[in-house]
Amino acid sequence: MSRLPLVVLIATVALLAMGLVRPTQLGTTVGLASGSALPGMLHASTTPEDAVRSLFDDVRRRDFNRAYSQVANSSDVALAAFTRDLTGTHGSLKTYSGLESFETQLMHATDDDALVRVRLHWATAVGAIYEMRDLKVVREGQTWKVVWPAPSEPKVPPQVVPVTYLRWDVINRGPEDDWGTQNVDAPRVRIISMSAADNRNGVVVLGEIVNEDTVPAFVDVNATLLDAQGNPLAQESSFDKISHTLLPAGVSPYRIDFPGMKLDRVKSVRMDAKALLVPASADPVIAILNQRLDTAPQGKQVLRGELVNQSGQVVNISQVLATYYDNNGKVIWVSSGYVDQALLPQMPQPFQLEIPEDIAARVQTYRVVVNHYNSGQS
Repeated sequence: MSRLPLVVLIATVALLAMGLVRPTQLGTTVGLASGSALPGMLHASTTPEDAVRSLFDDVRRRDFNRAYSQVANSSDVALAAFTRDLTGTHGSLKTYSGLESFETQLMHATDDDALVRVRLHWATAVGAIYEMRDLKVVREGQTWKVVWPAPSEPKVPPQVVPVTYLRWDVINRGPEDDWGTQNVDAPRVRIISMSAADNRNGVVVLGEIVNEDTVPAFVDVNATLLDAQGNPLAQESSFDKISHTLLPAGVSPYRIDFPGMKLDRVKSVRMDAKALLVPASADPVIAILNQRLDTAPQGKQVLRGELVNQSGQVVNISQVLATYYDNNGKVIWVSSGYVDQALLPQMPQPFQLEIPEDIAARVQTYRVVVNHYNSGQS
């Protein structure tokens, strides 16, 4: 009889054991909250933090039924609403996200209830998104459970939204056209400002670009850092730190990051703006309301506001870009952030952008623009 099956079995058990005890950056075991039971087994949380950790460890595994079993007020919050609160709706960025990690902090506790702050790190296709929640935890006998806030799910009232927006279509030459027939010329775009600076992560190149044409343009900005001899040090593009689709006379900020670089190595910067003619429309109109500079609870400077989708269509994913200017009108920073919830028609959605501490004191004015992406469109 072959000993191979026995060897495979022993190796499998050993690997499983190693996986359960290997520590993570949070000091918990991989896939398990500290002190939690194996999947499929009931777990009685003996501390408020243990209850929150256990719930979000199940969320990280996408076991929402088990996570819901640790909710104290299940009579007030349905499983479907609890799951939608954590996984998103309407094709929002949250629907394409997964919980990467989390940290908990006990804020207040008595014998029967407590307040636990949890910082969530969601992984998405466009980078990390961070969320903070303060959760009430209550004792039920010898077990602690989480009081989940009832999700506020907006209801869009029936209404008629008139469509009055401008639209540009592009007709290029077909395969049967005469040889040598030209397509429509590329739009004229121009970089109207550029500066380079050091920041805590490296060198940043930032400024603004304008579409000087009468047709829409898809734009991208590339930068190459050169040394004193004119040799390239690094090359990067604006990636998503730009409003790619610019309508006629539209202005967009851009920011290009060079991680790990130092400005004292750079003699000059070579800029390259590319533009393509694309079909576009002025819909949806997304209004930006209640913009204000503020201080977050952690003491960080932020720009807050609300987005209102004034069209009749759902906007699945929206991105906020803010340009900050000093007292001379110079661009000193560009920040961006994605809203993880979809923009329903006429329903305000809050946003918040963090401003670096060394930049916040110099900001005199700012301008906000919004990118939008719909799952049914390319």
